[in-house]
Amino acid sequence: MNAASGAPGSRILSVGEYRPARVVTNDEICQRIDSSDAWIRERTGIVTRRFAGDDETVVSMAAAASAKALADAGIEPEDVDLVIVATCSHPLQTPGASSEVQHLIGAIRAGAYDLNAACAGFCYGLAMADAAIRSGAARYVVLAGSERMTDFIDPTDRGMAFLFGDGAGAVVVGPADRPGIGPVAWGSDGSQSRLIYQQPTYVEVQRALAAGSLVEPVALRMVGPSVFRWAVTQMAPVARRALDLAGVRPAELGAFIPHQANLRIVESLAKALDLPPSTVIARDIETQGNTSSASIPLAMAALIEQGQVQSGQPALLIGFGAGLTYAAQVVEIP
Repeated sequence: MNAASGAPGSRILSVGEYRPARVVTNDEICQRIDSSDAWIRERTGIVTRRFAGDDETVVSMAAAASAKALADAGIEPEDVDLVIVATCSHPLQTPGASSEVQHLIGAIRAGAYDLNAACAGFCYGLAMADAAIRSGAARYVVLAGSERMTDFIDPTDRGMAFLFGDGAGAVVVGPADRPGIGPVAWGSDGSQSRLIYQQPTYVEVQRALAAGSLVEPVALRMVGPSVFRWAVTQMAPVARRALDLAGVRPAELGAFIPHQANLRIVESLAKALDLPPSTVIARDIETQGNTSSASIPLAMAALIEQGQVQSGQPALLIGFGAGLTYAAQVVEIP
């Protein structure tokens, strides 16, 4: 596709999902931390989450979700021009997960790259897919958010062990005669990057090995209260900016599909935006946990499967997380 044939807009054509088979309850998590099912439900809204098995990888889950999305859209893999995988838990620095996904789904002529904007990754990827189609660089884009967060979570960390789960969601984005994906409102606050961080780093591991010291497992750490305050106070203005850019009023929204970080954050943002009762609010976190960049497409897939939203309705998406990165846009439900 060349620049002269760029489309006037793009839209999400379909959604696919992959949820690992293993369901993990709060009681199971509490076997290794000093907590309780009641405390976790009250603080986060999480009842269960999914943990990936040995054969369920970032790549395999992304490929499965992407294949479902392609089938639902009726798009042949050979017609895909670009594959983007949003992930922060692929275990390899290189090669990226996207090249393997591109091969597994049969998108033989597609370019491929990974995108790491943590829990905002899916919204970042959606902006990139929209730009590629509007510029003429691509006609059809497969975007997957895929995470195996349990590889990077310390099961004894009382502040994080209960939050995360694994899974993948994917969309096919294609051309449209008018914008079906609104302008993105995004940003990052690197001054607070240490609120969510990986410990130890690769360099620290190598130094410990060279010194003959014991090496701690690589795990994510988070200053939970600070992240919570940032999300509930700073993300509502970002959401409003996305609505303004799209020319959509909160009362017109069919759905609000934020990153599934914490049910209290989700409900606080919905209240701050003064959403009407007619707007469906995604609460996939209750059974899936926090799946980082996979959480928004998984939540969207759940709303569609449950018949809670209709094709063409406007939905507000917002992702936010480590970095601290954030992004939001209004899209039409496929």
